[in-house]
Amino acid sequence: MSLSFRQRLRYHAGMASIQELRSILTNCKTIAVVGISEQWHRPSYFVGKYLLEHGYRMIPVNPRYKEVLGQTCYPDLESVPTPIDMVDVFRRSEELMPIAKQTLVIGAKVLWQQLTVCNHEAHDYVRERGLTSVMDRCVKIEHARLFGGLNWMGVNTGMLSAKRPRQLPY
Repeated sequence: MSLSFRQRLRYHAGMASIQELRSILTNCKTIAVVGISEQWHRPSYFVGKYLLEHGYRMIPVNPRYKEVLGQTCYPDLESVPTPIDMVDVFRRSEELMPIAKQTLVIGAKVLWQQLTVCNHEAHDYVRERGLTSVMDRCVKIEHARLFGGLNWMGVNTGMLSAKRPRQLPY
């Protein structure tokens, strides 16, 4: 789907700055991952595992599962018995408005739409009501970029390099 010039302008005006992203990832310690999968090869699984490995309380939300990554999985946000700081969404963009409304009901501070998830209506809806909204970004990538964790999962380990070796083997 192609965005008009006006939509692109509004989208970029609403993008979170590096300072905002750093603040979100520093202050939001309990993160609900909506649409998480128990399949190890899915991006939502990687993000959930990364969050747990980096000291966050990750709460899986998916009606298909009872447990993901050793954590109790809930069918929806309103079923979660503990306060949630951030809602991280792995759902289709057109399915986001009900999740945005639930985010407000539960009192979360941030609605985070993962990579390729861009619902401007939901973005505007939560921002107009005082919440922070992030679109089309990955929590794992942003955390690693801002807090030096790109070496997790083999990136920036020194095993691979873009630098040309001093002496070529041929």
